[in-house]
Amino acid sequence: MSSVGKGVATGSIGIIMQSRGFKVTAIKADPYINVDAGTMNPTEHGEVFVTDDGDETDQDIGNYERFLDESILSVNYMTTGRVYQEVISRERNLEYKGKCVEVVPHIPQEIIRRIKEAQRISKAEITVIEIGGTVGEYQNILFLEAARMLKNEHPEDVTLMLVSFLPIPSKIGEMKTKPTQTAVRQMNAVGLQPDFVIARASKPLDAVRRQKLAQFCSIPEDHVISAPDADHIYSVPVSFEKENLSNKILKQLHLTARKVSDAQSPLFQMKKLVRTIHSAKKTVKIGIVGKYFNTGEFTLADSYISVLEALKHASWHFKHKPELVWLDAEAYENDPKKLKELADFDGILIPGGFGSRGVEGKIKVIQYVRENNIPYFGLCYGMQLAAVEAARNIGGLKGANTVEIDENPRHPIIIVNPNQQKNITEKHYGGTLRLGSYDCKLVAGTKTQTAYGVNKVAERHRHRYEFNNAYIARLEKTGLIVSGVNPQQNLVEIMERKDHPWFVGTQFHPEFLSRPLSPHPLFVGFVNAAIKRQKTKNKPKKK
Repeated sequence: MSSVGKGVATGSIGIIMQSRGFKVTAIKADPYINVDAGTMNPTEHGEVFVTDDGDETDQDIGNYERFLDESILSVNYMTTGRVYQEVISRERNLEYKGKCVEVVPHIPQEIIRRIKEAQRISKAEITVIEIGGTVGEYQNILFLEAARMLKNEHPEDVTLMLVSFLPIPSKIGEMKTKPTQTAVRQMNAVGLQPDFVIARASKPLDAVRRQKLAQFCSIPEDHVISAPDADHIYSVPVSFEKENLSNKILKQLHLTARKVSDAQSPLFQMKKLVRTIHSAKKTVKIGIVGKYFNTGEFTLADSYISVLEALKHASWHFKHKPELVWLDAEAYENDPKKLKELADFDGILIPGGFGSRGVEGKIKVIQYVRENNIPYFGLCYGMQLAAVEAARNIGGLKGANTVEIDENPRHPIIIVNPNQQKNITEKHYGGTLRLGSYDCKLVAGTKTQTAYGVNKVAERHRHRYEFNNAYIARLEKTGLIVSGVNPQQNLVEIMERKDHPWFVGTQFHPEFLSRPLSPHPLFVGFVNAAIKRQKTKNKPKKK
């Protein structure tokens, strides 16, 4: 089922194989007809993760990057739509030389070609491939057929794993194996037999359930890997290795481990991080103001997964536990009195987003944190709205707005990227934003330049609108200064306030480059300011 932990399992397998001395990469195969994830609603699909080379991908690519600690390129991401698009394009170009082009074998062959190409480009010795969706679904059967063909072509070089959920009905209290047995039979029906079953459950697997799965799924007992719920995802590779999983995979793939020192072992470093996480006693309270939270009666944290992980990485850097609280932007539009609750937080973050819903609430939040010296971090839309707020409430520019909300505002503070105007006019939205990695030249002595410790960086983007440079001088009079610029196109990348403990907005998405073992400098700066505020806020007043 969705969100059972396939992406985390994939990343965890990657890191334990890295720690045995192998170059590893990871691939996501998504069953959607969408060519990429860019046009999917975050409340349905989760976060859209952007790669260095500008691909809009599934959030699991972000998981792979955080676990493997390296950039994953667009070649490592495929969808059904992307695969079909390539096959049809090749057919139109007569590359099949007059053959009848069929779903089988040509679609699975294209999937296999992409797998081998990704492995070649990344120079990986081991490639971990995640097939999205659920076993038995019609839409991923062609990926399963590709797996069958690949296994048949390379029987000693391919191992198959099933990540399956074992429910424990609350009124019964017994872990049930039958759904996993059924899933294995469904794999068998398409010609696949798993070599391992990763048994996801709320509790560790017991001997009885392990024996039953081995018997009915036709695998050795020690190939049933217990994967209980964890407090955080970074303990999963440690849990896997307690089951000696890397040695079992090496044996299955006929490989011999290489010697790796503790200093070079990602797993050893992850174990140190896990100890830090478990020993952290102090907390830092961060409010996240957004709108992609609710799906029915439930909250979808996956909409902002990279932001949440980046906040965790920075908090753990200071040996603090992050207390992350969802704040609905629309609530502040409807009831401005609620703004007073923001004073209870150590820091406030507004992530990226699109559209008009909740915008006025976000602007009210920005005004409150600015006036009350609460550390603020605005990402993409969060920077743009900070500029609008300053123009309206300090600069006296009535009618200041972003053209995303008002097509003809009196003061267009945020405008369409000139390179995107034609796309919007013609209603071409997929893959047309400013995407991928762009250079940013930093202004010496600013908070952001101090945080980075360098004068130039490259950060990832995903947006269609830009700050209007015609308003730079007027906004600088309000105390909001430009501290980072893209030198190639003279586009504003970072804005910050001089007279504030931490008030920084970025046009880019720094969360995409944060890793558990190397947190992003701007998130470190933000959390550091939040911890300082906490100390000041809680300091007893002199009588």
